[in-house]
Amino acid sequence: MRRFLNTLSGRFLMLTAAFVMLAEVLILVPSVARFREDYLLLRLEKAQIASLALLAADDMIAPDLEAELLANAGVYNVVLRRDEVRQLVLSSPIPVPVEQTYDLRFAGPLGLIRDTFMDVLDKQGVIRVIGEPVESGGQQIEVALERGPMRKAMLEHGARVLVFSALISMVTALLLFLAVRRLLVVPIRRVVTHMTAYAEAPEDARRVIAPTAGIRELREAEEALQMMQTQLIGALRQKERLAQLGGAVAKISHDLRNILTTAQLFADRLSASDDPAVARAAPKLVGSIRRAVSLCESTLTFGRAEEPPPQIARVPLRRLMEEVAEAESLVADASVGCLIDVAPNMVIRADGEQLYRVLGNLVRNARQALETAGRPGTIELSAGEGEEEWWIKVGDTGPGLPPKAREHLFTAFQGGARKGGSGLGLAISAELVRGHGGRLDLLRSDSDGTEFIIRLPKGAGLSTLV
Repeated sequence: MRRFLNTLSGRFLMLTAAFVMLAEVLILVPSVARFREDYLLLRLEKAQIASLALLAADDMIAPDLEAELLANAGVYNVVLRRDEVRQLVLSSPIPVPVEQTYDLRFAGPLGLIRDTFMDVLDKQGVIRVIGEPVESGGQQIEVALERGPMRKAMLEHGARVLVFSALISMVTALLLFLAVRRLLVVPIRRVVTHMTAYAEAPEDARRVIAPTAGIRELREAEEALQMMQTQLIGALRQKERLAQLGGAVAKISHDLRNILTTAQLFADRLSASDDPAVARAAPKLVGSIRRAVSLCESTLTFGRAEEPPPQIARVPLRRLMEEVAEAESLVADASVGCLIDVAPNMVIRADGEQLYRVLGNLVRNARQALETAGRPGTIELSAGEGEEEWWIKVGDTGPGLPPKAREHLFTAFQGGARKGGSGLGLAISAELVRGHGGRLDLLRSDSDGTEFIIRLPKGAGLSTLV
């Protein structure tokens, strides 16, 4: 029984029965009050009919007949007011004094309900009832009668109403139970069955639910579930492809690291060359190869878990930006220029290698956007600081990002801004900045260009200028 009541159908059945019974109880009190009024009016009508016998006999009637008329009317006496004269028409001994007088001529609904409660609570006693005679038989009629029989009749009527209400409640609840089961429970169970089957094999497109419900709300729920399952299947397939790609990238990075390590050994020998140009270029070549080796090692680490935590140190920001610009061939490039607006002595606390990767990704994206647009432009690097953070801006005068790229700007393989782009650069950059406790945001992107901002929190008591 408890298991049934914990179901939607069982609870709906019990609630329906309870609400119907509550409605019937609210109807019960007025119904009993109306029954009491009809009971008293009937006694007044019978008493008036009995008094006609005395009037027809011209005040001469046998005591036995008078007692029979009073018994048939269910009253002790009858007082009739005719032609402004109050007359005791029929009478018999009253066993106890009259306790209460009710005037039905001026009784309203609330008064009838109040008097009903009084009669139910008082089991015995004699009451006087005043009313108007029917068919213009006088100005007023009064009777005295026993309260007990009336109370018994009222209780019997109330019991019949309650029994009838219970039957109506049971039938109504049963019909609603069957209707709810057919219209709601069965479709909901169908949805649950589909969800359970889909959970067993979420990559199987054959288990996606097909909306068939006729009820609008249920059909909307089925359509929403269908959309969610379809999107989840696509996401699972994409993650599977990404996992395979990650394995391939890890293998490539492993072999590339070995190759670059060998190249680094030969680059170290170039620094001892007697040629001044070679001697000047050798440190930069060694630095680039060292960053490439570090990137391969980070890629292998990312394949196992995630980006390593940043190694915080003091980083001369302008020198780092100049290295990024030189690595992207922006210094000597005639079509794409670079403007660095940073104080020469500005130093921030960050992981230099990771910040180099972030700036490199942003500058490379800006240069590619300008080259794709086929027009000259400028890339501007600027920085500053507030009381709680450093900020670095990377902007360009390119054509701006397409709307599709803005929707998934920092999502890998979805936020590519150019054809053939993977969107990995921005996704990696955002992750590296988050590792510093900061964030990477898009400030603007329109026909005048695009601008990103990097926000890095400061540590307590740090000095930023040397």
